[in-house]
Amino acid sequence: MHNESPARVLVVDDDPTVAEVVAGYLGRAGFAVDRAADGPAALELAAAVRPDLVLLDLMLPGMDGLEVCRRLRAEGPVPVIMLTARGDEEDRILGLEIGADDYVTKPFSPRELVLRAEAVLRRARSRAEVPPPAPALRAAGIVLDPVARQATKDGAALALTLREFDLLAFLLRHPGRACGREELMHKVWGWEFGDLSTVTVHVRRLRAKIEDDPARPRFIRTVWGVGYRFDAGAGAGAAAEDGSEAAAGARGGEAGTDA
Repeated sequence: MHNESPARVLVVDDDPTVAEVVAGYLGRAGFAVDRAADGPAALELAAAVRPDLVLLDLMLPGMDGLEVCRRLRAEGPVPVIMLTARGDEEDRILGLEIGADDYVTKPFSPRELVLRAEAVLRRARSRAEVPPPAPALRAAGIVLDPVARQATKDGAALALTLREFDLLAFLLRHPGRACGREELMHKVWGWEFGDLSTVTVHVRRLRAKIEDDPARPRFIRTVWGVGYRFDAGAGAGAAAEDGSEAAAGARGGEAGTDA
């Protein structure tokens, strides 16, 4: 962090004990911290102080964290880490799809939260640097434009979420190579640690949008014991291989042995 200007973090949680502990750890780590106990107060404070990062509880009274996140991201690209007590996978995925950069499930280690905050801020700063123009990626009838953030298949627009777009872009850049779930989590999500089932769910959703038959994927193929491989020249006779994908994701699959 820059010594002359500490990063400003907005902590949004209606539990005063949690907010106080989190704010204390962030303060000792060198962050400037603001606190809000509900959605409207968070939005008002964010408009006033322009935080560099928002730590946002999913379960807020009145306006929930998902709606707060939507409104925050509508105003600008502020990084958001969701704090959630929910164990439901779909809630976590929904938070990521509407723009959250990371999530932490309660109860959590405050020190881990600080490390995640620092990692998200590093990624945000690197994204702020203007990259050179990237050429369009083309394979299997798919055309993906990294600059315009648009993708089509056989000329039809693909309605991809932020993470689905980034995942497809990574796979298109590495055709024919087996990519481990841990590698995808690190390279696509930018996470050094996290729930590998997040990758499984996003692959399943991406298959539903680009495969003719998601149950018999031709392009995003499962490499058992490793992760996934994009086969740009796959034929129509690919064997079914996604039938037990959800079950594998629920138990971590073979992700623990990802290369």
